[in-house]
Amino acid sequence: MAAWRKFWLVFLLIASLASAEKFALTVKIDGPIGPVTYHQFRRTLQLARQQNAEFLLIYLDTPGGLLSSTRKLVQEILEADVPVIGYVAPRGAQCASAGTFIGLACHVLAMAPATNIGAAHPVTLLSSEDKTMETKAVNDTVAFIRSIAFLRGRNATWAEKAVRESISSTEKEALEQKVCDLVASDINDLLRQLNGRKIRLSGGVRVLKTENLLVKETGARLAERILGLLSDPNIAYLLLIIGFWGIILEFSHPGASIPGVVGTIALVLAFFALQTISLNAAGMILIFLSLVFFIIETFTPGFGTFLVAGIITLVLGSLMLTRPQPDLAISRTLILGSATFTGVVLGNILWLVKSARRRKVTTGREALIGEEGRVVSPLNPDGTVFVHGEYWNARSLSGPIPRNERVRVVAVEGMILTVQPLSRNEG
Repeated sequence: MAAWRKFWLVFLLIASLASAEKFALTVKIDGPIGPVTYHQFRRTLQLARQQNAEFLLIYLDTPGGLLSSTRKLVQEILEADVPVIGYVAPRGAQCASAGTFIGLACHVLAMAPATNIGAAHPVTLLSSEDKTMETKAVNDTVAFIRSIAFLRGRNATWAEKAVRESISSTEKEALEQKVCDLVASDINDLLRQLNGRKIRLSGGVRVLKTENLLVKETGARLAERILGLLSDPNIAYLLLIIGFWGIILEFSHPGASIPGVVGTIALVLAFFALQTISLNAAGMILIFLSLVFFIIETFTPGFGTFLVAGIITLVLGSLMLTRPQPDLAISRTLILGSATFTGVVLGNILWLVKSARRRKVTTGREALIGEEGRVVSPLNPDGTVFVHGEYWNARSLSGPIPRNERVRVVAVEGMILTVQPLSRNEG
């Protein structure tokens, strides 16, 4: 019994030591910032709080994104009771636009060599002529970023210029200008510099202890990965075009169901994905106008006027869809390729529809109109004719027609064919 007690005591001691092992959690923001980014960060922050992590480390490499999602994310960081460390890495990474707000909000901001931060001017949905609304948006954003900088003791003047003038700084310039706190070559260097640093939280001051600290990576869930993939502007645009094709095919072939279902699902996913892009309202209107033109062309096929108008508005709308943000723009090759493919596919569909409408009916009684036959019993004016391998009662429109005379069917009334003799030239 004494031996068993010793065994359990040793076991519990080892378990307690293992559970007391210090660790930090990481989360990556390495793409456009949107609703998915916010929810992934919030989930990881809650996990860090529940597991009593030493701190939460954010790897930052982002061109920016939605300011609305950024505001929510910044609020989570400012209210966090777990230290949040921002690290612009790896080398060559950027912390631009909306990412600048996140970096400045972190308790500690570190940057790897050959990285940059800044260029945080807001991109709105407003036209360039609406200067008043643009000024309001800029001033509001300036107040937001200055308040963050003041709270964290960082350079508020630089932060304002990052919004108003879109300035950007390298890691060395950011360190000199008190924008970031550390320049760390790698994670080990970062942990070494963080050791003993005091972090002021809402619940008091915490001293970071990073010796022998285990850094755990928290990967994105499957749903977050899928939604993150959808946030790519080019994927969002492709989904939008696929949705249009599905709707157009459903209208041109009513009752097919599958194109309509696929198109609807694609459009819903596209609208979700487009949330991460700074959209131009005029571009979106032009794209939907092109859809209207394509649908009109399927119902009233003429000389392709609406088809050409649809392609032109699709290209113009696609080019105008996003505001000028190089990292969040839609590939022009993709735009032109999609417009060309759409034009070719719809052109072929409309050609087939027109051909089918021009094609003579080949089934039913209407198919007999225009067919030639032979008089079996004289028509005076009624008699019998042999047409399409069958005997029919017939009536002459041109007086008596003798037996064996060649005739043409001009009308069908019930079970009686109306015929007239062929001219000599036709015979």
